[in-house]
Amino acid sequence: MMLLEDELKKHFGFSSFRTGQREIISDILNNKDVLGVLPTGSGKSLCYQLPARIIDGSVIVVSPLISLMVDQVKQLIASGFKDVVAINSFLSFSEKELAYKQIDSYKLIYVSPEMLQNKRFVKLLSTIKIGLFVIDEAHCISQWGHEFRPDYLKLDFIIKALNNPTVLALTATATPSVQADILNQLQCKSMKKHIHSMDRNNITFAVEAFDNIDKKIDFLVKVLAKYPVPTMVYFSSRNWTERVSSILESRLSNRSIAFYHGGMDQTERLLVQQQFMNGQLDIICCTSAFGMGINKKDVRLIIHFHLPTQVESFIQEVGRAGRDGESSVSLVLAAPNDDKLSKLLIERELPTHDQVKELCYYLNSQQGNIINEEFLIELFQLTEIQWRFLRYQLEKHDMIIDSKIMSRNKEVEVIIDEINRFILLRNRYKYEKFAELENWVTIKNCRRKGLFSSFQKYIDEPKFYCCDKCDFNILEWKPILKEKNVQSLDWKEKLKELFLQGEKHVETSRTYKADV
Repeated sequence: MMLLEDELKKHFGFSSFRTGQREIISDILNNKDVLGVLPTGSGKSLCYQLPARIIDGSVIVVSPLISLMVDQVKQLIASGFKDVVAINSFLSFSEKELAYKQIDSYKLIYVSPEMLQNKRFVKLLSTIKIGLFVIDEAHCISQWGHEFRPDYLKLDFIIKALNNPTVLALTATATPSVQADILNQLQCKSMKKHIHSMDRNNITFAVEAFDNIDKKIDFLVKVLAKYPVPTMVYFSSRNWTERVSSILESRLSNRSIAFYHGGMDQTERLLVQQQFMNGQLDIICCTSAFGMGINKKDVRLIIHFHLPTQVESFIQEVGRAGRDGESSVSLVLAAPNDDKLSKLLIERELPTHDQVKELCYYLNSQQGNIINEEFLIELFQLTEIQWRFLRYQLEKHDMIIDSKIMSRNKEVEVIIDEINRFILLRNRYKYEKFAELENWVTIKNCRRKGLFSSFQKYIDEPKFYCCDKCDFNILEWKPILKEKNVQSLDWKEKLKELFLQGEKHVETSRTYKADV
């Protein structure tokens, strides 16, 4: 009889499982669909990486970020797990063809949800035995799927096309309503749920309020000067990451600081990420683009200069602190009119009613033609996110089928009204979600209880401090301080070193070669 602890020791060198891992893996091995909610940094990836070593067939892992899947592939190969690949849009034609040719030799196949809309790729996957279909960061189905990643809403069709393998959905944050939405969108309503506490008891919560933005920046400088610890400072806009990063560099001469956002070149982002992981940078001013999949265990301080637009995102970002179990802090800096930027982001995310109307009337005049996405985005001044949303809605209403503009059963005015009504409902929902976070900032009672009460019935006993409403003052905190890695390399030398490391992987592993 196979003992899971023996398999864990054999393949990963651990003698025992963390909370929730064993139960999830046992159900998977018994061919049960599972929804697993485990706190950030609790080892969710083991829940599919160990089954990949045991079960018959391959494991498909749907991952939201290419950088995240590539990092996991690197880590697995470094640990000796060679039969793994990440297949995504960044591969060259020859790399992708090689991966396709060897598809039946991989035990773990990482893909983006968009890659699973490639009919040739899905047909290829359907020819091999799929033992497990994993959706990592499954909250994205509900949080992103309805807007800018609509391919998440098509995963149920992919599961059917792959002969209904066992399904595992994993996330660190999901309210009961989000859990229900995940099960509904995946058409897996009989999923067995393993819901564990999202509260990390070594993280302390604090909020500081200021009269204006200048006082907020002054306090940020004061905190960062007092605590030379690995820190991530979150902003809601790219401009603010660069602006405050520059201010900090001028006022904190003894700290190494960089900014990170989605508008940067991929090479620049890779360099910043690697330097932060290696301890050569200790403060990152970033947008939400930074953090997912960053497994740096000694991040001590997560500061929100701006709030994200919902509680789930806040918990995800805070959960990047203190993965080593030591005392860490979530600090929110609040000032008047902070909400305007977040509300502006909500308003601009989806298209306006006029854009929907004009696009639909235009397409109605172009029946039978193949759509030109770049032309339509330019003509109607759409963002890429807005176009993805609209395309999904137009496909749902049969106005576009296989990139061809079709005649419809519905009148165009009816389609316009239905899309605009959906936009109105989504915006109302997002305003309500943001209001939850705003109310938490001004709460009079325990912040920990207020933050997690909608997710779980019980709150863990804090390991160090609870929050500024109970027992904590940010300026009296005494975190563990470590010597900084003073190694300093010219950025070109550092980048050359990274690429040379990548070339070594190419030489030693055919599987990584397909995803350099």
